[in-house]
Amino acid sequence: MTETPEALRVERVGAEHAEALAALFERVDCPCYCRYWDFPGDARQWQDRCANARGVNRTELLEALATANAAGEGLLGLVALAADGSCVGWMRLERPGRMGKLYDGRLYRGLPCLTGERRDVLTVACFLVDEAWRRRGVARRLLQEALEVATAAGARALEAFPRRAEGVSDAEHWMGPPALYEELGFTVLHELGPYPVMRREL
Repeated sequence: MTETPEALRVERVGAEHAEALAALFERVDCPCYCRYWDFPGDARQWQDRCANARGVNRTELLEALATANAAGEGLLGLVALAADGSCVGWMRLERPGRMGKLYDGRLYRGLPCLTGERRDVLTVACFLVDEAWRRRGVARRLLQEALEVATAAGARALEAFPRRAEGVSDAEHWMGPPALYEELGFTVLHELGPYPVMRREL
């Protein structure tokens, strides 16, 4: 592999990226297809969906991408594309109001730093990077571009909920590692042991 992360094309996701993005999930054997935040059931039902009906998740991803556009409708995110057109990285942004599983969870529910007007805040919902491209700066490229996308979408701040832990796999850092956010100007709003709340004003 001779390409560097700097040579990748990072684009706002649209319907034209649907098959390449779905292929990324398949290559890394990730059955969620970025549907966790949208799934209405509980944790056990979600595990059953991923184990026994991952095709439903794939279909829902493609349907969400079919409506994604520059006006901010549909799925909001970015893809990192190699020279051959394959998708090697994915990052999703979401409105806090659509991430009740996170904000209403026991770790974050009722925190003063997460109260008040939320309409102009976006949240880093997830990262996924091709295994062959991990630890090479792909997530950094995606997050750098996401700051511009969030600003263009009218956001005044971008919030992040990384995991601060040693000895975990890259895949377990699906919300991004704290060091990545620190490097790009995010500050800690609230210390929750291994689960800090971080924000970057835009």
